[in-house]
Amino acid sequence: MRVFLTIQALFLLTLANMAHAQSDPITTAKRAAQMLDAAATQLSEAQKSSDRVAALTSTVRAYEEGLSALREGLRRVAIRERAINIEFEAKEDRLSRLLGVLQTIGRSPAPLLMMHPSGAIGTARSGMILSDVTPALQSEALQLKTQLEEVSVLRSLQESAAAQLVTALENIQTARATLAQAVADRTDLPDRVITDLAQMAALIDSADTLQGFADGLTELSSGSANPADFETAKGKLPLPANGIILQGFNEVNAQGTKRPGLTVALQSQSLVTAPWPATVRYAGPLLDYGSVVILEPGKGYLLILAGLGAPLVKEGQIVSDGEALAMMGGNLLDADAFLINAAKGGGGNRQESLYIELRQGDTPTNPADWFVVDRE
Repeated sequence: MRVFLTIQALFLLTLANMAHAQSDPITTAKRAAQMLDAAATQLSEAQKSSDRVAALTSTVRAYEEGLSALREGLRRVAIRERAINIEFEAKEDRLSRLLGVLQTIGRSPAPLLMMHPSGAIGTARSGMILSDVTPALQSEALQLKTQLEEVSVLRSLQESAAAQLVTALENIQTARATLAQAVADRTDLPDRVITDLAQMAALIDSADTLQGFADGLTELSSGSANPADFETAKGKLPLPANGIILQGFNEVNAQGTKRPGLTVALQSQSLVTAPWPATVRYAGPLLDYGSVVILEPGKGYLLILAGLGAPLVKEGQIVSDGEALAMMGGNLLDADAFLINAAKGGGGNRQESLYIELRQGDTPTNPADWFVVDRE
């Protein structure tokens, strides 16, 4: 009877007294929440900054990184919770059967528990078996209790994330709109390289491919000299936006076509920034590529970014690394859609595609050799 009462008490304890537990998904989700709190503080301070464009650019990036971390944290939380639930159901069934046996034993008269049909030896053996089984049952019940505590923490994190997410999505939209307005209102523009507008217009009219336009642009000297040695950046450049490589250099896509560049999947309205100090050689719509920004990061090199939303820079402008170039198009997910996509995981919620091409002279070169890339 004592064995049954001990196990029953431990089992009931697993259904109550839920406390916080630590795991990698929990740590990730909490860290993401801290990042979003820090971004909110940064947004408030950006309004007072002497260089509002730079401050707001940093703020938008901070929000994007925080939301990306939150998405990953919620994905891990969902996976962990599902794994615990599956394991819990399996253990619950086994433990219920064991408790049924113990209940039967517990209802038997005490003298009978001390007897075995085979006699004294059988009674001794059964006692030894019970003494071995009891610690194992106690250990299993305690493990189950720990898992239930973890589920409680995971669900609490999901609820708090849902509440924080609404504010974060509103704030990042405010930061993006404020950044676009700050760029439009900017009066202290950096030095610009003079662009022959007539030649540029003629080049746009005559171009029938992106590669043809880039070749023609190469022939138009910018007259600029970048003091930073672009050759030293090989293999170290950050991607212009936080995304995942969908199609590599000269890889054939689902439509059977290939391009001499990278296609990166991004969230809607992601901020695209310059990965290296450069001169803006072109910024605007081009053919069927949407908006295009072409940078000259070093003599003889052109970095083409296509599929953008409205550019935040102009031709001839000199930009520093990390400076805002444009935002992607598309509509931002609402909180419910964000949570659903985060739980599903994968890249399905990355709705926009950024095309990156790097050319040395007239020849495309593999951008993956220059950028730090991540493939899903």
